[in-house]
Amino acid sequence: MTEDQTTTTYDIELIPGDGIGPEVVDVALPLFRDVAHDYGFEFDITRRDWGTEYYLEHGEMMPEDGLSQLADADSIFLGAVGHPEVPDHVTLHGLLLPIRKGLDQYVCKRPNVLFEGIESPLKGYGAGDIDFVVYRENTEGEYADVGGREHRGLNHETAIQSALFTRQGTERIVRAAFQAAAEREGHLTSITKSNAQAHSMVFWDDIVEAVSEEYPDVTVERLLVDAASMDLIRRPHEFDVLVASNLFGDILTDIGAQITGSMGLAPSGNIHPGDEHPSMFEPVHGSAPDIVGEGVANPLASVLSWSMLLEDVGEVTAADALWSAVTDQLADQSAPRSPDLGGDAGTEAVIEDLRSRL
Repeated sequence: MTEDQTTTTYDIELIPGDGIGPEVVDVALPLFRDVAHDYGFEFDITRRDWGTEYYLEHGEMMPEDGLSQLADADSIFLGAVGHPEVPDHVTLHGLLLPIRKGLDQYVCKRPNVLFEGIESPLKGYGAGDIDFVVYRENTEGEYADVGGREHRGLNHETAIQSALFTRQGTERIVRAAFQAAAEREGHLTSITKSNAQAHSMVFWDDIVEAVSEEYPDVTVERLLVDAASMDLIRRPHEFDVLVASNLFGDILTDIGAQITGSMGLAPSGNIHPGDEHPSMFEPVHGSAPDIVGEGVANPLASVLSWSMLLEDVGEVTAADALWSAVTDQLADQSAPRSPDLGGDAGTEAVIEDLRSRL
């Protein structure tokens, strides 16, 4: 970040990525520059065309020194990852996971809000009835690269995949979730599978119990992941902050996106809470190869993710304005809507409407 007497400039690393990622990024960037101009700051954006096209040409998802190129940024935005010609484990382990782990973005924060004007697939739920946030451990757990395969191709071929839970890693995500609960409605739900995973998940439970003593005003609920999946459908209005391991958080947030209307409305932050590394923000929806080139991708998850980015760098008023513009648009039945929300508007029309509202 640079600052002179009049204007603060934020250094943003932009990775449009795969599929609809570049389409949405190219259409939405003028909106984000509008917000910056209106609220008295600027973006210095460096575009990194990394992803599957880069992989098909170079054999890697990003350059060997990719992390060092990102390290000094104020923040990072990622459009999407995934390509039908390349296995998902290659794309994930080649770009997204190395960034999360290498820049110690240990908090995956995913808000889930049922906006006015959006219909939930769950009967009886209206605007604001569903409003919870998931804090997902983002750098270890079940997504640790611990294990291997032996005797490939033989009848006794063996695969071992080990989850990794450290005290530091578990404690810091649990504490972040407790702090969020203390600032929201005071209710935290911890998601495990302690009945079956008697080492890692009981370890998680023990740490939740210990940290809870620091937050006497936060009510703690403990659920097994299968029960939590059921209850997100049965009683989503009762949840406030959920904290879960890497795998369980990944699954539960997709449920959260669906019950609040669309994957196209789900923002996400991969957050390093300190000052040592930049955080990274991305829409949850992925690269959506089935609609690439059609110009109909819903850009709102990206817009809401940029709102989270702005809040993270300290531009809270601008972040609120961007979030409010989305809220107002969704509440306006005459506003353009993308096909996933039941409309026929394209990406550009949705963005231009947001620009007019700002």
